[in-house]
Amino acid sequence: MQVAVTITSAVYARPHPKPSLVSFLCQSPPCRVRFRAPPRPNLRATAMAASSQPLTITRPDDWHLHLRDGGVLQAVLPHSARHFGRAIIMPNLKPPVTTTARAVEYRKEISRALPPGSSFVPLMTLYLTDSTSPEEIKLARKSGVVFAVKLYPAGATTNSQDGVTDIFGKCFQVLEEMVRQEMPLLVHGEVTDPHVDTFDREKVFIDRILAPLVQKLPQLKIVMEHITTMDAVNFIESCEEGHVAATVTPQHLLLNRNALFQGGLQPHNYCLPVLKRETHRQAIVSAVTSGSRRYFLGTDSAPHDKRNKECSCGCAGIYSAPVALSLYTKVFEEAGALDKLEAFTSFNGPDFYGLPRNTSKIVLRKSAWKVPATYRYSSGEIVPMFTGSTLEWLPSDQPEE
Repeated sequence: MQVAVTITSAVYARPHPKPSLVSFLCQSPPCRVRFRAPPRPNLRATAMAASSQPLTITRPDDWHLHLRDGGVLQAVLPHSARHFGRAIIMPNLKPPVTTTARAVEYRKEISRALPPGSSFVPLMTLYLTDSTSPEEIKLARKSGVVFAVKLYPAGATTNSQDGVTDIFGKCFQVLEEMVRQEMPLLVHGEVTDPHVDTFDREKVFIDRILAPLVQKLPQLKIVMEHITTMDAVNFIESCEEGHVAATVTPQHLLLNRNALFQGGLQPHNYCLPVLKRETHRQAIVSAVTSGSRRYFLGTDSAPHDKRNKECSCGCAGIYSAPVALSLYTKVFEEAGALDKLEAFTSFNGPDFYGLPRNTSKIVLRKSAWKVPATYRYSSGEIVPMFTGSTLEWLPSDQPEE
């Protein structure tokens, strides 16, 4: 990963200011950015970073995870179950998980694939379609295993061809029932209009869909998944806390769009929403490490067979589950904010969903380890994020009580 020389600036959200870093090497058009003197260092976080002492935190949860099914599920589930207590499981299988009955069945498949003795809990979701009914939302709430509904605009990402084509015209009654059932809506925030530039699709989605939705249904709890832009940060900050929040991935905290092209085309850095320019990355880092309760961990870990990534039309998705905690810790350490890591990884998510926080702990130690080149499974292999790199933080394999 190329390291950019940076200076400190401030990114202003609506209506609250948030500090951000802007790179000399990656210029962008002006966008509510002003320069100011660097802030005073966080002495506690600096001392923690300088120490080689282990870092103990409440066991985290992953609020955006793809587990797939079949042999891939068997291969990737242990990587998430090792470090995370719970995970929101994405429903974009083939065919998608559109009913409560299928969600219950999929949950059983996941439970059967867990390593012996694992306490990992899958939190299931429904895939919203133009034909989803309010009655299905009632069933989902009564099931006790479905915790949210996922909005994929049709054609936006992997296995989204059955997604929503007209949220206000075809799904509004369902959304109203979700308010009554206190069921959160998880949003893949991109428009699919072919006339909109790929790098602008998140911003346009906010303007066309998300902002009007919040105005029409202010009581609907919404998670804007895997945010990638300064525009998303500004929008999240402008909303009432506790009603609109965001998950943030390791790739959108650590990589900018240069990572797609350095040393040739890099298919394993390709995801959707696509990586953005450096100023957007820095705005997200600033927001996440500020201590705000509006952001929480969601890896969007998305395994694909190596052959389906390294081909003429490669799949979108980055497999980060084995390295995610190491990478999040790296981000907070570099920002001088290790004292805020636990809230992001372990508190903000369950608090937003109205679930209890985990009680067990895990330990992160400063111990260099090398990411494997691939992970093999029954019919192929999966390339992880930062393949072959050496990482500095090593999470414990077992929780500590």
